[in-house]
Amino acid sequence: MSAKNYYNLGDILDVIGSVLGPEDMALVHGDRRISWPEMTARSNRLARYLLSAGAQCGDKAGFYLRNQPEYTEALAACFKARLTHVNVNYRYLEDELYYIFDNSDATVVFFDVEFVDQVRKVQPRLPDVKVWVQVGGGALEPYAVAYEDVVTHGDGSPLAIERSPEDMLFLYTGGTTGMPKGVMWTHEIWRQAGIEGAESAGLPVPQDLDQHAMVVKALGRLVNYVPVCPLMHGTGLFTAMNTLIGGGTIITLTSNKHFDAHNLFETVEREGVTNMAIVGDAFGKPMLALLDEHPGRYKLDTVIGIVSSGVMWSTEVKQGLIKHMPQVALTDSFGASEAVGFGTSVMTAEGEVKTSKFTIGSKCKVFTEDGREVVPGSGEAGFIARGGAVPLGYYKDPEKSEKTFKTINGVRYSVPGDWCTVETDGTITLLGRGSNCINTAGEKVYPEEVEEALKAHGAVKDALVVGVPDDKWGQAITAVVSLDAPADEATLRDFVKTKLAHYKAPKRILFKDDLGRAVNGKADYKSIKAFALAELGLA
Repeated sequence: MSAKNYYNLGDILDVIGSVLGPEDMALVHGDRRISWPEMTARSNRLARYLLSAGAQCGDKAGFYLRNQPEYTEALAACFKARLTHVNVNYRYLEDELYYIFDNSDATVVFFDVEFVDQVRKVQPRLPDVKVWVQVGGGALEPYAVAYEDVVTHGDGSPLAIERSPEDMLFLYTGGTTGMPKGVMWTHEIWRQAGIEGAESAGLPVPQDLDQHAMVVKALGRLVNYVPVCPLMHGTGLFTAMNTLIGGGTIITLTSNKHFDAHNLFETVEREGVTNMAIVGDAFGKPMLALLDEHPGRYKLDTVIGIVSSGVMWSTEVKQGLIKHMPQVALTDSFGASEAVGFGTSVMTAEGEVKTSKFTIGSKCKVFTEDGREVVPGSGEAGFIARGGAVPLGYYKDPEKSEKTFKTINGVRYSVPGDWCTVETDGTITLLGRGSNCINTAGEKVYPEEVEEALKAHGAVKDALVVGVPDDKWGQAITAVVSLDAPADEATLRDFVKTKLAHYKAPKRILFKDDLGRAVNGKADYKSIKAFALAELGLA
């Protein structure tokens, strides 16, 4: 089998389906259990149906679903049918939904019956959608086909089609400004990014499909993985894809409308979960709070790894989780929708790692704004750039693509805008997204470092930091904080001064019960800044 074909995910799934048996689970959701042979046949039927219904190679398929088995199964079907996955935020309403489906040129839409009211509003506006696939019970919409009918009837054998490593998947990302943009990943680029990561970690990499099948038979069935964070976002999707093409088991939580730490730990105990993915303290803090409240209640000794990405994960929460799971390795993965592998930070019981400090990826460099490489130990800040396996760009947005995917010294890099310093030992310290940088009296301050200092205080549940206009400072550092226990502004400001240089301490600290983070833990700095301006009379 050629190396070229090895980089198509549909071909990989065909091979996995041929080597794993009925005792090997692919998907688990509460009492629902779907084995690898079952999922293989079901996804083959779905892929075959979509092509027969008029979908063409390269067509886009929107996924308007929560974390549920159908998400992964339909993803596999799209890989096999050579269709392009499009993630859809399930919190979107009519105009946002229309934008995603229209901008992506979707011709297929998978939607859960839970969202039928919103689908009814956009369906008449989307005449180019050829197939609407309804997931779940209830009355079938007149324009839709029932998911379960499709996957349980017809030919479940592999599709006899030639696939390409240039087949794509899209990951729509909201970014910090403007409407969401679809990052274009080819199967080859996505797989190559994984290979580069494995090689940099010193792990063996299969060279062809036969070797991949051997690895799956030996190791894949040992992985029981829970995407605690949403599959509609990069952290959940990409970690689930790793499990899928490795032949492991993807276990989705039944409490998929809100995070329930009790449901997670019950699932860990029942299913012998080995790995999970979260997004920072938004998940880590409630997990730790429950374990602290009920020490020893849950059997968690099967968990060997928890990975977080998207936001920084505080040292204090990691330390607390390790006390309850001393065998676990906690990995902070520094990546973005536009590239993976910027850096990693791994903490175990053997020692702590400072929040925001990462081992830089093997294909990454840190540049100044004028294109110089940052000298380790210089203290100079620069933007991190990831070379090697990076996406093609943003779908239908060449101008934004040119700004993010830059050629520097003859090498093409992904540059999402994250700034950092390079330490003497070669590690990097993440400062934050440059677009949120605060210029106060000529000093550049990155919100994330102030936020992490605030969150280290025992009374602080969450914190976000923005800059507001100020006659004296240019921009005044302003924090918006939610509390777990009473604390006043002066106490928190003084606390920050014990962690950071005094000029980085917030000039004002405002209080708000809910900071309005997205379900994946990411901050909405625009709304927080609007809140701060209004509270300070500056709106």
